[in-house]
Amino acid sequence: MTPEQVHELFRDLPVAWWISGGWAIDLFLGRQTRPHGDTDVLVRREDQLVVQEFLSGWDLHKTQQPGLKPWPRGEFLKPGVNDVWCRRTSDSPWVLQLMLLETQGESWVFRRDPSIAGLIATLGRITESGIPYLSPEIQLLYKARPETLQKDDADFKNCVPSLESEAQEWLLSCLMKHLPKDHEWITVLKEQLTQ
Repeated sequence: MTPEQVHELFRDLPVAWWISGGWAIDLFLGRQTRPHGDTDVLVRREDQLVVQEFLSGWDLHKTQQPGLKPWPRGEFLKPGVNDVWCRRTSDSPWVLQLMLLETQGESWVFRRDPSIAGLIATLGRITESGIPYLSPEIQLLYKARPETLQKDDADFKNCVPSLESEAQEWLLSCLMKHLPKDHEWITVLKEQLTQ
């Protein structure tokens, strides 16, 4: 599904949601920079059953290593099960991946390091056409790994030059906690901030 199709689908969803993953970067940039295998949608963990009910006619599977398992109606997914794959029917291709966001009160919390958090009110941005998406600096934090995937590296390199300096500084401070000090992303951000 394109972000526009997701927006149409979730127009009447009574809880907050944000396009995430590589599409969030492309929405920030205002253009598609690479192919996307699916569309990621971020929702608060506490809102998952509202979303499940909203998609009651869909085929929903929770990620449970190894593999996928059907998500029974009314089952609240606890931390450890963080994604739900969605398709319209059991014969259809997977088109959406729901990603569950950890929150505490009015704040979102980074699962890999709870010392990193922020206000839910500032978690996302909105396109001119009204599509909500995860702020790019936060999305890049979630993409950051010691061994970077090629698509994530492409997203980083496409996005960073367009990020505001305050967002670059925030991302750099977060990456310094999680990545080796000689990681290329840290080096690139430091160079970007000195220009």
